[in-house]
Formats: sequence, structure tokens, C-alpha cells
Amino acid sequence: MDPVRNPYAPGAGQRPPELAGRGRELDVFDIVLERIARGRPERSLMLTGLRGVGKTVLLNTLRSQAINRLWGTGKIEARPDQSLRRPVAAALHMAVRELAPRHRAPDRIDAFLGVLKAFAQRSAPTGRGGAAPKLRDRWQPGIDVPAASGRADSGDIEIDLVELLSDAAAVASDVGTGIAVFIDEMQDVGPEDVSALCAACHELSQLGAPLIVVGAGLPHLPAVLSAAKSYSERLFRYQRIDRLDRIAADQALCAPAEREEVEYEQKALDLLYEKSGGYPYFVQAYGKATWDHAPRSPITAADVRVAAPEAEAELAVGFFGSRFERATPAEREYMRAMATLSLVEGDAGGVVRDDMDAAVPTAEIARALGRKPASLSPARDALIKKGLIYSGERGTVAFTVPHFGRYLRTQPA
Repeated sequence: MDPVRNPYAPGAGQRPPELAGRGRELDVFDIVLERIARGRPERSLMLTGLRGVGKTVLLNTLRSQAINRLWGTGKIEARPDQSLRRPVAAALHMAVRELAPRHRAPDRIDAFLGVLKAFAQRSAPTGRGGAAPKLRDRWQPGIDVPAASGRADSGDIEIDLVELLSDAAAVASDVGTGIAVFIDEMQDVGPEDVSALCAACHELSQLGAPLIVVGAGLPHLPAVLSAAKSYSERLFRYQRIDRLDRIAADQALCAPAEREEVEYEQKALDLLYEKSGGYPYFVQAYGKATWDHAPRSPITAADVRVAAPEAEAELAVGFFGSRFERATPAEREYMRAMATLSLVEGDAGGVVRDDMDAAVPTAEIARALGRKPASLSPARDALIKKGLIYSGERGTVAFTVPHFGRYLRTQPA
């Protein structure tokens, strides 16, 4: 079939042609926006899930919902080596600029921008570890008004962030709307900044201020927040984003195909679900390869079998391989042991199944490698920092990428 008409879109954060299986999350966020618009208290929202389940796509869609309701919005992507001060300042600058044309008092906007400028330019006397602040943390925003004094400029990120977000919420309240700050890869926010963000959200929720934070991160994000502030378990609304069920996966494939007057045979859909596991990124990857190889409609199971090796080769390079290459030999050995331990015995006839999402006890990994657990801590900690594994519960680790264990077992030692 014509590859130019191929409707599928496997890509990092790229919205698929059919956002299937996420209706509940969209409805929940609509309720959150409406409740805040009516002055009702609401919690900020945290989306958690493995890589490839569409968290970034959903985050962008939620932002579009807020924009459609005339909210001010800003989005950032957290990085483990960057303070939150600069990106939050940029996000709020964007959000308030969206509200400024509707504000009746330009001097109120200027006053906030002065506070924002003071916050953005204020750094602690030294950077982390006693070093001078990095150049990228000394952001000079394009704000013409002079920096304010005595507000959000103490150098203590927790004090400053509470004051800045409170002032931003007041600007939104002036125009009868709200502000939403969207943070992707939120598990990478540093401990001090996470603590400050929790404190700010806590203060805003007590005040009933019209500003919310919507974060997205890996499955251990709730543990990261809880370690910063014990009350974070009650502070946020958590939504786990998982693989698509069979109905939603079929919809993701069939709806865009039908718009191109193309159909699938049922056995083709069966095989595509088996191959993709229902993970949205994989659904798009297998759907795209199958479309390109299918000679005509309807698409058959034979077409899927012919196309599958190409989809798997692309995933091996772009989705799995790029992550595998970031690991050192010691880290690869650790992950290979995890991959082997994710194979468990099935029910009948000793059949082995791949329990891809199961957490693996670190003690078992050490036993499999013939090492003491303490000697493997550096490899484990490095893999967590690289975002390749996570620890959802004490004493266990799991892959952040679905099907990664299966991929590792195909790689030469």
C-alpha cells in the first residue's frame, strides 16, 4: 500500500493518529479544570508508567485541554543535572504571557514579571558541591521590567518557589482562569527541588489557588515524591498509565486505517497485539511496518509476519539499542542477570514465559552473578540514574522499558 498514506506515527512524544484508551484520563482532567474554575479545591496530577506507554503524548494532550479553556500553560522537561529554578521560570513566563492580553491592569503583570526575574536570576551563593553555579543556571529572561526585591529572591528554592507560584496564581485569578505547569521526566528533579515543589503545591492547595502542576514520570515517581515530603501521598492525584487493552489497541490500529479505507483481518489484529503487547509505541511501530509491507486491503496475518522483523529491527536500534549502548560492561552484566531472572516457569509442561514487567529482587541478581549485593550497588545506582531501571519497592528493581529483558537475551555477552 502507499507508504505516503501510512497513518502510523512511532516517535518519542509524537501523538498517534488515534489516541485510544486514554478517555478516562482526559475526562478526569476536564473535571479538575472545571472544579478549579468554580473555586473548588483540587489536587495536582501525576502520571506514572514505563517508557513507551504514551505519558508525554498524554501530557501534551492535557496541556491542549487547558489551553482550550484559556488557561495559561508552560511545559518543561526535567533533567537530573539541572536546577528547577531556570525551567520553572521559563514555563511561568510563557504561561503569564498567555494571560497578559486579558488582564485589565498591566502594572500587575509587570509586578509579577519583576518577581519572576528576581527568581530566575537568584542562585545560591555556590552551586551544588560548592562549585560556582553553571552558566545555564544563570538564565537571563527577556523581561524588560527591573527585578523585584524581597520576593522569591531569598536563594532558598523552597521559600522562593512558594512565593513565585502564589503570585502567578494571583495573576490567573485576576483574569478568572488558572495556570497549569506541565513537567515531563519528573523523576529526574533533584531532591531539594522536589521538596520545594511539594511544599509549593501544598501551600497552593490550602489557599485554593488556581495553579496546578501536572507531572509525568517513571513508576517510582510516587516514591521520589514521598521521600521528599511525607504528605505527598495525599497531595497529588496519581494515575498509572499502562499498556492498552485489546479493544483500545485494535482501535489505535483500525481507526486511522479506516480513514484511509483500509481494513484488517481479525487474525492480523490478534498477531499485532501479541507482538506489541499493547504498548502504544510498539503498536505504532508494528502498525507502520505492516502497512508498508501489505500489498492490499485487508491486511492479513501473513502481512504482519513479513513486516515484524523490520519493526523489531527498528526497535532494536532506536528504542532498545540506544539505551543499551549507554550502559557500561558492568551495568550490562547486571541487566542481563535481570533479564534472565524475568523468565519464570509457566503452568503447564514447564513452559517458560517472559514476565517482562515483574520486579526482580536485588538479592537474586547478586546470587546469580556470584557477588555480594553491596558490590553491585554502584552498577544498580548508575542504571537508575540513567533511567534504565527503577526501584519501585525496597530490595527490587525492574526495567523502565517494556520488552527490554527479551531484547537483552538476544544480545551476545
